[in-house]
Amino acid sequence: MFGYLTADRPHLTPEEDERYKAAYCGLCRSLRSRYGQLSGLTLNYDQCFLILLLQSLYEADESSGRARCLAHPREEQAWWQCRFTDYAADMNIALSYLKLRDNWEDDGSVLSLTASAGLKNAYERVAASYPRQCGAMQRALEALHRCESENREDPDGAAGTFAEIMAEVFVVQEDRWSDPLRHFGAALGRSLYILDAAMDLDQDARRNSYNPFRRYYGLEDNAGRFRGILRMLMGEALFYFDKLPLVEDAGILKNILCMGFWSAFDKKYKPSEKEQDNGSRSV
Repeated sequence: MFGYLTADRPHLTPEEDERYKAAYCGLCRSLRSRYGQLSGLTLNYDQCFLILLLQSLYEADESSGRARCLAHPREEQAWWQCRFTDYAADMNIALSYLKLRDNWEDDGSVLSLTASAGLKNAYERVAASYPRQCGAMQRALEALHRCESENREDPDGAAGTFAEIMAEVFVVQEDRWSDPLRHFGAALGRSLYILDAAMDLDQDARRNSYNPFRRYYGLEDNAGRFRGILRMLMGEALFYFDKLPLVEDAGILKNILCMGFWSAFDKKYKPSEKEQDNGSRSV
C-alpha cells in the first residue's frame, strides 16, 4: 500500500494505542519468521489496518505475549497475532514485491530491482497460495502501465487499478462478507490512489513521471480541489465500512479512516482557517 493507513495516535486511548502497537509487532514477528529478517524492511502500518478490520469482523482466536527483537533489543514489546496476521504478512510481501518491480520498470531503479530479487522466492510462495489476490495485482499493474504509457489524464481509470487490488486483498475468504469487503476495499483503494497522486504531484511533474493530475500542477486551488475529491471518495469508503458489523477495535479503525488518512495530506495541503474550525479531517 502507500503508507497512509496509519492511526492518529495522539487521539487513541492508551489501551487502543497499546493494542495498535502490539498488532504491528505481531505482524513484524510473522513477516520475519515466515520470510526472514530482511522481509521486515517491507513492513508498514497499512497492513495493521487489514489485520484489525478482519479480526474485528471474524473474531478469530488470538495469541499474545511480550518479547525482545532486533528493533527493540533492550525492552520487551507486547505483541498479538491471529490467523489474519499471517495473511497480512503474505499480502505485504506480494504488494512490496510488485511495487519494487513496478519501480524498476518505470524508473529503472537498480535498488528496486535488487530488492525485488531478494523477495522473488517469497512472492512466488504467496502467489501459489493466493492466486486470486496476486492475479488481481498483476492485472491491475498491467492496466496501470497502459494508463502510464498512453499518458492518460484519467484519475478515475488509474485509481480503478488500485481499487481492483484492494477489493481482492480485503477478501481473505469467500463467504457472506465477501461482497461488502470488496465494495469497501475498492472504495478505499480509489481513495488511497488519489491521495498518493495528490501527494506526489510536485515530484512527478519535476521528474516528468506519470501522474493523472499533471494538468493541475502549479495551480493555486489544488488544496481545495483535492480535498473535495478525497472527501467524496472517503465518504463512499465509510459508507461501506459502516455496513460491516465491527465492534472490537472499531475505534482504532475509525481513527485511521477519519483522522490518520488525512494527516499527510493536511501537512502538504494545509486546510484553511474555516476548514480547521469546521473540522477539516472529518468526512
